[in-house]
Amino acid sequence: MGDRWHVEVDRSLCIGSAQCLHHAPDGFRLDSARQSHPVDPDTDANERVLEAAESCPVEAITITLGDSGEPVFPPEE
Repeated sequence: MGDRWHVEVDRSLCIGSAQCLHHAPDGFRLDSARQSHPVDPDTDANERVLEAAESCPVEAITITLGDSGEPVFPPEE
């Protein structure tokens, strides 16, 4: 069984660029205010969701391991 992730979008940072939708169309949705939301905040580890987080121009998307809360993206330095 693979890792489970918890995905969050900081709506105070989100600018509605829709880069997340471009990279992971099944993983994110924009609301009427063009704010991004994860379709399923608790999801299986997924390369497309990671690409979406990495492509966000304002780094509004965070991913943590579901069981431990350890950061996946952005990585701890």
